[in-house]
Amino acid sequence: MSTSSAVRVVIAKPGLDGHDRGVKVVARALRDAGVEVVYTGLRQTPEMIVNAALQEDADAIGLSVLSGAHMTLFGKVMELLRENDATDVMVFGGGIIPEEDIPELQRMGVAKIFTPGATTSDIADWVRENIRAVHAAG
Repeated sequence: MSTSSAVRVVIAKPGLDGHDRGVKVVARALRDAGVEVVYTGLRQTPEMIVNAALQEDADAIGLSVLSGAHMTLFGKVMELLRENDATDVMVFGGGIIPEEDIPELQRMGVAKIFTPGATTSDIADWVRENIRAVHAAG
């Protein structure tokens, strides 16, 4: 976990999805809320995302998935975090994710899924209340 006072979050667009307006809005909102944000950009592999989180000593990873490949992409990120003994890195995300898939994502270890309609305030508040609490305890 990060030793600085601010929570550090890696934000990523995994897979082949090229729509990045929403993730940039979320990244900006988190920055405005005092979160250190590292945006990795478009078309990231799970390996690239986890490597960035490890290199940046991130407290969390936020994934934006609009492609429909959320089960595979979140699953691979969770697997790679386990393989790298980095299960203290919290994973959250959002995008076009059907409500019926959320319980399975939670079973995988994903902490929170934001569905369409979630506001940037909802996301920033959740990060402050959940990741900051874990960050402060570490």
